[in-house]
Amino acid sequence: MADLFENPMGLMGFEFVEFASPTPGVLEPIFEKLGFTKVAVHRSKNVALYRQGEINFIINNEPKSYAAYFAAEHGPSACGMAFRVKDSHQAYRRALELGAQAVEIPTGPMELRLPAIKGIGGAPLYLIDRFEDGKSIYDIDFEFLPGVERRPPGHGLKIIDHLTHNVYRGRMAFWAGFYEKLFNFREIRYFDIKGEYTGLTSKAMTAPDGKIRIPLNEEGKAGGGQIEEFLMQFNGEGIQHIALLTDDLVTTVDALRAAGVPLMSAPPATYYEMLDGRIPGHGENPAELQARGLLLDGSVVDGKPRLLLQIFGEAQLGPVFFEFIQRKGDDGFGEGNFKALFESIERDQVRRGAIGQAAEAA
Repeated sequence: MADLFENPMGLMGFEFVEFASPTPGVLEPIFEKLGFTKVAVHRSKNVALYRQGEINFIINNEPKSYAAYFAAEHGPSACGMAFRVKDSHQAYRRALELGAQAVEIPTGPMELRLPAIKGIGGAPLYLIDRFEDGKSIYDIDFEFLPGVERRPPGHGLKIIDHLTHNVYRGRMAFWAGFYEKLFNFREIRYFDIKGEYTGLTSKAMTAPDGKIRIPLNEEGKAGGGQIEEFLMQFNGEGIQHIALLTDDLVTTVDALRAAGVPLMSAPPATYYEMLDGRIPGHGENPAELQARGLLLDGSVVDGKPRLLLQIFGEAQLGPVFFEFIQRKGDDGFGEGNFKALFESIERDQVRRGAIGQAAEAA
């Protein structure tokens, strides 16, 4: 996708998401079920690179590291993320000039110093300009495992499509301003969702390159909802879910289910009965979607469907979960399904007793 507007930081998509857990051995089986393969290990640290397609997930088990302290505070979680940039030194210098806080990540001898600034929840936001095969940060700081394909296809997941931040009420403007000022993000969607008991607002931000998308979620005025619950469980603001893109969601979901990945329960049958009325001429098979619990959103313009298929995994890292999507010409976030997702999470909260009776009693 071409640049949407001025790109002063030279953004070029996501490079990786970093994960950590206070308990060893929690993350690895989750990633393997998701179709990721361990392809490399760090030369001097207890850090591993897991890959699927062009997606890089880093598991940081290094003791007394920034990641370890983050995990001790937040539990198993995404403890950092990286943006690709054309020139990391220029981007880092510009970020500091604009008020960003530097994060110093200790390095060993002959290791790259990865520039990073303080991001959501205090997690490092790395700026990476070495990502070409043979010259990447992995080629320098990691050792690839022998006999392992460097970009295994896994379950068909290709790239990180977007990831969300859950923020404290009143902080959405702060984080929107953070991404606007430093990276020239723009707001492309705004949602105000109200469920039976709770609500939330969401501001979807997109980078100039069109490849980095970050929706910001804030609890609704009523309180007591899923964003508030996340903030309590996570012990602060952070990455709520990570969306991974596939070219064939039906095949990917079948593989995920076969591997034992827990996915959110399907919406009621009425959701699929209403599809033809909501998106006339969509051309998808409602029975095939319903059998897998897939959500469909989009529109038909001049007889050409522009669609988004999506499904959400259950929370596997504390309150953090994954989303799986396929884009067929639609660049949105499934706004037509946003309320359906919200209500499905709310139903789960009611089932668990987190809301419902207490809300009614109040």
